[in-house]
Amino acid sequence: MDIKIRRAVREDCPRLLELVKELAEYEKAPQEVTVTLEHFMESGFGKKPVWWAFVAETESTVVGFALYYIRYSTWKGQAMYLEDLLVTQNMRGKGIGKLLFDRLIEEAKEKKFNRMIWQVLDWNEPAFNFYRKYNASLDDGWVNCTLEIET
Repeated sequence: MDIKIRRAVREDCPRLLELVKELAEYEKAPQEVTVTLEHFMESGFGKKPVWWAFVAETESTVVGFALYYIRYSTWKGQAMYLEDLLVTQNMRGKGIGKLLFDRLIEEAKEKKFNRMIWQVLDWNEPAFNFYRKYNASLDDGWVNCTLEIET
């Protein structure tokens, strides 16, 4: 199987949003995906993009993606924040996640980010096992906080 890892382009957005919804189903929160395609596209490919992504493609079909944005720490400086890494269910176990993750590491080095940060749900053992292969630190000392803002 020939897998190509490339930067996402605007035309990938409908497929990326399908995969975001697949991820939300897997994470048992499909109702939480409320972003519109227009907002998603503008946020990634408008005048001031706030996210960037790589896609895994085979036979002209996007079968996985990794989407990140820049996070800033007053203690550490800029970091890559991995928002989502997904390989569609029927393509898992073929090394595609590793190809995407390795491409993210390469990107972080190119952009001189000093670290990559992400979250994993506490029940997602396959993800824990994947990240442990990279000797990633899994920190249970922080609590996530969210404030919903009505617009």
